[in-house]
Amino acid sequence: MKVIIAGGGTGGHLYPGIAVAEEFEKRKAGDREINKNEIVFVGTEYGLEARVIPKEGYPIRFLRAQGFVGKSFLKRINALFSLFLSIMDSVRIIRDVKPDIVIGVGGYASVGMVLSAYLKGIPTIILEQNSVPGLANRILGKFADAIAVTYEESINFFPTFRTFLTGNPVRKKMISIDANTYSSAYSLFPVEKDRFTVFIFGGSLGASSINKKTEEALNYLLDLKQDIQFIHQTGQKDYELVKNAYRSTGFNAVVAPFIYQMAEAYSISDIVVCRAGATTLSEITAMGKASILIPYPYAASDHQQKNAAKLEEIGASILISEKELNGMILADAIRELFNNKELRQEMQRAASSFSRAEASETIVDLAMSLVKKNKKINHG
Repeated sequence: MKVIIAGGGTGGHLYPGIAVAEEFEKRKAGDREINKNEIVFVGTEYGLEARVIPKEGYPIRFLRAQGFVGKSFLKRINALFSLFLSIMDSVRIIRDVKPDIVIGVGGYASVGMVLSAYLKGIPTIILEQNSVPGLANRILGKFADAIAVTYEESINFFPTFRTFLTGNPVRKKMISIDANTYSSAYSLFPVEKDRFTVFIFGGSLGASSINKKTEEALNYLLDLKQDIQFIHQTGQKDYELVKNAYRSTGFNAVVAPFIYQMAEAYSISDIVVCRAGATTLSEITAMGKASILIPYPYAASDHQQKNAAKLEEIGASILISEKELNGMILADAIRELFNNKELRQEMQRAASSFSRAEASETIVDLAMSLVKKNKKINHG
C-alpha cells in the first residue's frame, strides 16, 4: 500500500500529517508492515516540510505552489498560474509513486495533489484542523472522498455524509512519554530538573509580539529568578533579541530559533505559553499541559480566538488577547500558575480530558476502508 501525504507550509498542517504517517507504519498490509518508503510526503521546497520530513526519515517530493489568500491582485494571478503548475507536478508525482490514497493535510501545497488524485480516481481524504476551514479545504471538500475534521463546527462547511469528526492527529511522541523521553529532554535542553519551567513559542516561525512581551515580562519576574526557567522558540528574526533579554536579566533559559524536539520540550515544561493554532492545542491537550494562550489575531475567521476560548471555557488555559497583552499581564499569568499548584493540576486534568488521542487511528481506519472499497469497485 502506497500513501501520499500532501501539504504543509507550517507545523499546524505538517505535524498532523506526520502523525498519520506514524499510524500507517504500525498497520499491516497483508503480511508485511507498511514501511517509510511507501509513505511519500509532497510539499514545497520553501515550506517547513523541506526541513522536517528528511529528519523524520520519510521520502519527500516537491511541487510548485503559492498561497492565494491575502495577496495582491498580481500575486493572485501568479498563484493561479502556480496552481496550474502544481497540478502538472502532481500528475507527474502520482504517475511515479502510484499511490493507493492521497491525504491532504492543508495548505496550498495540498490542492494540486488532491485535485489530481480525484481526476485519476484515486481515493482522497483531507484533514481540517480548524473550526473554520480555509479556502483550500473549502474547495477540496467538494471533491474529497472523506473530510476528517477536528471540531464539530467544521461539519457544516462540508458535505455531511462525507465528513467525519475524528479530532486532530498528534504524533506518537506526544502521547507515549516515558523515561527515555525525559532523559533525552534533559540532554537536549540543559535546564535544571527541579526548577519550574516555562515553555514559550509562537508557532513554527515564531511570534514577534510574544517574544517582545516576554522580554518585558522578565522585568516583572526578577524576584523569581532563582525559581523559574525558560525554554523559548523565537523564530529566526528575534533570536538574538530574546537570547540577550534572558542573559541581561540573569534568567536560566534555553533559546533556539526553531525546536525540532517538541515532545521533549513539552515533557519537561510545567506550563506552556503559545498561540492557539489547532495543532498546537491538540499537542498541549495530548500532553496534559496547563497553558497561557495568546491567539494570533489575524488568523482566518479568527479561528485561533475560537480555539482558545474552548480551552479557557473548560478551565484548561488562561486566554490573553493580543490587544490586551503586555509584559505585566503576561508576568502576572506566569506568576499565578507558578504560585498555585492546585490550579495547574486542575488545568492539566481539563486539558487531558479535551484530548482525542485516537485521531490518527480513526483517520487511518477511514483511509484503509476507502482503499479497500476502491479496489473492490475496480477489480470486482
